[in-house]
Amino acid sequence: MSDFADGVSSPKKISLGDRILRVNHAGEQGAICIYTGQLFAARLTASWMRGELHAFREDERRHRQIFQDELSRRGRRRCRSYWLCAAGGFTLGMMTGLLGSRAIATTTMAVEQVVLHHLERQIAVLAGSDDAAVVAIEAIIADEREHRDVSEKMVHQRSIVSRTLVALVSLSTEAVIWLGMKL
Repeated sequence: MSDFADGVSSPKKISLGDRILRVNHAGEQGAICIYTGQLFAARLTASWMRGELHAFREDERRHRQIFQDELSRRGRRRCRSYWLCAAGGFTLGMMTGLLGSRAIATTTMAVEQVVLHHLERQIAVLAGSDDAAVVAIEAIIADEREHRDVSEKMVHQRSIVSRTLVALVSLSTEAVIWLGMKL
């Protein structure tokens, strides 16, 4: 099982599918932490949203488990960005949760839009080369679309504040995905 002629063993090369699954797993941890932070803050600012936030967080926990199961089957560890996603997600969730229901919905809408774009590209890239990764990714898309669509309906007006929040959240989400793919 050596990759070198001299008999020195090296870790198995990580495939694109493995890297994508690791980043998606870390992203699901980040999403769980966003909802956790929002749930905490929503007690003060948007208590009527707590049921929906709980349901969304449970979906994200199920998604994280799908990716964890596939990573375990492959003998792969989680992404190095896992705890960064958790800390950043909780911070984002708390901050937007304190801003109220519109900020909560805007954040979910922005995150899910970026995530859906990446998931769709991942499926296109991995189709035919890593069917197990495609199955795992496809297993979560409907929930992510629902989260985006439900949240988008709550964001009635696109004020300068909501457009700024969408831009900041989208840019942050893209940056974390990019970083995760590099680690």
